[in-house]
Amino acid sequence: QVQLVESGGGLVQTGGSLRLSCVASGTIAGFNPMGWYRQAPGNQRELVAVIGSGGRINYADSVKGRFTISRDNAKNTVYLQMNSLKPEDTAVYYCNAVDAPFQYWGRGTQVTVSS
Repeated sequence: QVQLVESGGGLVQTGGSLRLSCVASGTIAGFNPMGWYRQAPGNQRELVAVIGSGGRINYADSVKGRFTISRDNAKNTVYLQMNSLKPEDTAVYYCNAVDAPFQYWGRGTQVTVSS
């Protein structure tokens, strides 16, 4: 079974930056799309950013201009660069990958932005 492992979360001050990584146990070249979701306490899980195998990208309105998603198929890794972080970004961030008809999830990494 495909394993996705997130890393890079932590505690950062408002306005700071973090870079999340999601490493797959196998090749990600065929995953389309891959993405990041987040869930804060009391909130629904929401899509943050997705990237297709050809580089097509979509962002949630709340993170446009601040977050950048990218993928490195040779390293079997997808990244989420988060800049200008706000307290509202505090959540558990989950990696997601689709290899139709299958879908895979990581266990999540905590991001906390101090007010």
